[in-house]
Amino acid sequence: MSDTALEEVIGKIEAAPHSGASLLLFALTKTLDMPKGGHMYMLKKLQEMDAETRQLAYGLMELMAQGKNQGEAWQQAVSLMESLIRGG
Repeated sequence: MSDTALEEVIGKIEAAPHSGASLLLFALTKTLDMPKGGHMYMLKKLQEMDAETRQLAYGLMELMAQGKNQGEAWQQAVSLMESLIRGG
């Protein structure tokens, strides 16, 4: 998945900020945001997601594998997600 993964996740969260899928994706994003944090997100959580949400999660993990879970675009996306979750 390309960099559009962040845009797709933001769209999902924006549509329903307090849904289970949004909260799971936000938790994964925050985990991937922690440098050298060990990525403590439990993969078992993937079972709680529907197929569409799992694809978004895989996209986020691919961004991390490519080293794209840092920098301005990533930080702006994380900040926007956090704002949507808190304000939605």
